[in-house]
Amino acid sequence: MPWIARPGLAASATWTRAAYMEAMAKSGRPVDLTEAQFQAIQARKPAAMKRIEQYLKERLGSADPAVMAAFQELPREYFHYQYDVKRATPGDAYEENPKPWALGYGSALSDYLGQAYMTQVAKPKPGDVTLEIGTGSGFQSSLLSRIVKKSYSIEIIEPLGKAVGKIFAPLGYDNVETRVGDGYFGWPEVDGGFDMIIITCAAQYAPPELFKQLKPGGRALIPIGQPFKRGQFLYVYTKDEDGKIHSRKDVGVFFIPMTGAMMKTPAPPPIATPAPTAAAPALAPAAAPAAAPAEKPAATDG
Repeated sequence: MPWIARPGLAASATWTRAAYMEAMAKSGRPVDLTEAQFQAIQARKPAAMKRIEQYLKERLGSADPAVMAAFQELPREYFHYQYDVKRATPGDAYEENPKPWALGYGSALSDYLGQAYMTQVAKPKPGDVTLEIGTGSGFQSSLLSRIVKKSYSIEIIEPLGKAVGKIFAPLGYDNVETRVGDGYFGWPEVDGGFDMIIITCAAQYAPPELFKQLKPGGRALIPIGQPFKRGQFLYVYTKDEDGKIHSRKDVGVFFIPMTGAMMKTPAPPPIATPAPTAAAPALAPAAAPAAAPAEKPAATDG
């Protein structure tokens, strides 16, 4: 049976300029966009979808139908917005050469190839409860919400987190819950923990509280490295049925740093057991920004 993304407003034929304008207004982000401009954006989407599919096939061997369906469902133009100056930038969506776009407050909307890569590596499933650290634009949490049962997300930048928290309901995404806080401590109030945790900023080490909230059999994706420096890598962690954490080194990445307690708390002793095949796939360092699923890239997605 082919994968069908969880339904939302933009999944139907009713995603028109009027629907976009109404959703933007309800989210507190009014925009002025002509019909011609709206149609030009939509016309670029098929080519972007082909780029995503080809990229995933090249890097991972195949493109997960669930990830592709979720990308197809999301109206990316809705997430292009500069919150510090209150300016919508929908015309930047589906660019030919994917790159991060500014959101304000030092955050950014990541390039869509990196987001697709990180999502597929995370292996989200329909019954999952997931946690994202670094809400940013809300795109990543929305993307997961089209696949999983419940998508939680934490943003440490208060004005950004409060504003982005209003964007989900106008699209009908009722299984996304966000809050402002320090993601270092996770979301311990969520009963039962998480099947998957994804950090979209560079941690200097894996926050131990997150592993406590990871269910047995769960996965965690964490970029590890020093702030604003090359040499960061994405690590994929798994928790076995006995509660032991295993790690695998993946691709090179480049994220802005995780702030808050991460900057003040000394690193604990390692708790992960490296996988026997921990070598990263053959990916040239120069290609890292394209392969780097950075929700908040340095010098700038969430």
